[in-house]
Amino acid sequence: MNNKVAVRQCKEYKTEEVLKVVSEIWENCEGPDVSGRKVLLKPNILTDSDPGKAIVTNPIVVDAVIKLLKSKGAEVIVGDSPAVHLRGFRPDKSGIAEVCRNNGVEWVDFTKDTTEIKLRNGKIKVTSQALEADLIVSLPKLKNHELVYFTGAIKNSLGLVPGFTKAKQHALHHDRVPFAEFLVSLNEAVTPQFFIMDGITAMEGPGPGQGFPYKLGLLLGSTNPVALDIVATTVAGYNPLDIPTTSIALKRGKWLSSTDEIVYDGPELQSLVRKDFKRIPVSQIENIAFKFIKHRISFIKKLDRRPVFIHENCTGCMECIKICPANAITMHPEKENHVVLTDQKCIRCFCCSEVCQSSAVEVRRKIFGV
Repeated sequence: MNNKVAVRQCKEYKTEEVLKVVSEIWENCEGPDVSGRKVLLKPNILTDSDPGKAIVTNPIVVDAVIKLLKSKGAEVIVGDSPAVHLRGFRPDKSGIAEVCRNNGVEWVDFTKDTTEIKLRNGKIKVTSQALEADLIVSLPKLKNHELVYFTGAIKNSLGLVPGFTKAKQHALHHDRVPFAEFLVSLNEAVTPQFFIMDGITAMEGPGPGQGFPYKLGLLLGSTNPVALDIVATTVAGYNPLDIPTTSIALKRGKWLSSTDEIVYDGPELQSLVRKDFKRIPVSQIENIAFKFIKHRISFIKKLDRRPVFIHENCTGCMECIKICPANAITMHPEKENHVVLTDQKCIRCFCCSEVCQSSAVEVRRKIFGV
């Protein structure tokens, strides 16, 4: 691992162009030798959806990286565990399953075989494929995230945890900072060896599932997940130190101790910053005293951003109910397609917003029942 981050412009999802760019990124960032080795390619598939929505890593990026790895003599397998993951899942809508078939590589089901690993505090089960592969190459999507503000290289590793186990982590790690601590610990235990971030079309607004496609025209890569996230969030207009996974990782010092240690390779960074990128509002009240109060006084809790259900858009799929780790969501006993949120139970993890594909969940402040 090194601290180099390469950023290259790439305007369209065309296999030849993307392959050329990711090959250059791999070489410039000193990607590992994969000849004769088994490589797990891990895209970001929050929900299996049309790639035009910018929810998933675009299949052209997956295609290009498979071709790159195979040209270097690697045995490639591809897998991910969506937010709601049942056995037998295949990413057909996103086009990633077709890319696997066309390249003769196996799509692996992360739920079939799991292994328990130790974290700093506690244990968790991850797909055995992550431990059996010689290398992991992670393909995060450049997107916003309602809870931790940004989902990039560090966050993408959560997909190595199969099925509903991921949602349970929100119940175990209440609030933004404890959940970010968990994400960093997971990456410390299982660290991919290379990262290529799909920023050709990014997601602004209420990500990671309800946001809006944003034509950014960039591919980014590194062997260092924290360095990559710092550069990506800078481009998106965030202060990187406001991203909890980044600030926690810097304090721990496994990958970086300071942003000054990054070796940047690309166009002048400030010229790439998108001031019009719609970011998640960063909470200015994160101190311990406020946290103590807000979990005990309902008036203060109403000041939080929270899930608000748009009943006329609801299709009754109940994915939000299945994924809620706090059992705070139910269907109305009489009204059709009418979701009911028990606010006192809600832990503000926004998993319901992540999985809804019907624009029926918005995250916003709701004061005095407005």
